[in-house]
Amino acid sequence: MARRALTTTAAAFATAAALLLTACGGSDDASSDDIKGAGDASSSPSASASASGDVDRPDVSVPNDLDLVFDFEKPSDQDSAAALDDAANYIRALSHGITQQDPEDPAFQFYSSGQASQYAHSQIKEYVDGGWTLTGKDRYYRAETSKGDASEKVKTVSVTFCEDQSKVFGKEVKTEKIHRTKESLASYQKFTLLMASVKGNPVWRAQQVTVEGKAEACRG
Repeated sequence: MARRALTTTAAAFATAAALLLTACGGSDDASSDDIKGAGDASSSPSASASASGDVDRPDVSVPNDLDLVFDFEKPSDQDSAAALDDAANYIRALSHGITQQDPEDPAFQFYSSGQASQYAHSQIKEYVDGGWTLTGKDRYYRAETSKGDASEKVKTVSVTFCEDQSKVFGKEVKTEKIHRTKESLASYQKFTLLMASVKGNPVWRAQQVTVEGKAEACRG
C-alpha cells in the first residue's frame, strides 16, 4: 500500500518502509479450514443475501484528497471478475482504515481473513501510530487473474496487479503537512492476492497477500 512508511525521522522511515516492502505470504494453497466462513456459509455476514447476490458491504470511501484509481480490465470469467473486484475493495479498505485512523476498521476485516487481515491491520496501525494519513493519487493497473482449484465449498482465484504510488504522499494528521517524494523505482510495487469465496456467497476475501517492492516490471 502507498507510502505506509513516512515518519518524522529517517531511521523510522527506513524501518517502516521495510515493513511495507517485505513480501508477506506463504503457501498458495487454501482449504476450508483457512477461510473465514468456509465451514458454514451461514456464518458469513452476507450469507442471508447470497441467493440474490445482494450484500450489505461496509463503507470503503476515502477523503476527497485521496484518489484511488483502478485501471483494471474486467475478466470475461465471472468468478475472476468478482475476485478482482473484491481485491480492489481490499485495497480500498486498507486506505479507508488509514484515513479513518482505525486499525480495527471493519472494512478490511470484511474483505480479508488470515494473513491478509493481519497484514492490513499492521499497515493501518503503522500509519496510526506514526500520526500519518494519505493524500494524492494512488494508481493500480495491469491486473491479471488465475483460477485455482475449487473444492465442494471453496473457490480460489489468484490476483496480481501493479501499483504506482509516485503521486500519493504521507500527510501528518495533526498539522496536515504533506511530505512529497520524487518518483523512483521504489514508487512501484506488485501485489499478489489469494482471493477465496465460499460457494453460495458472492463475497471474495483476501487470504494471503504478497508485496514486491521496487517492482521494475511495473515501471513505465
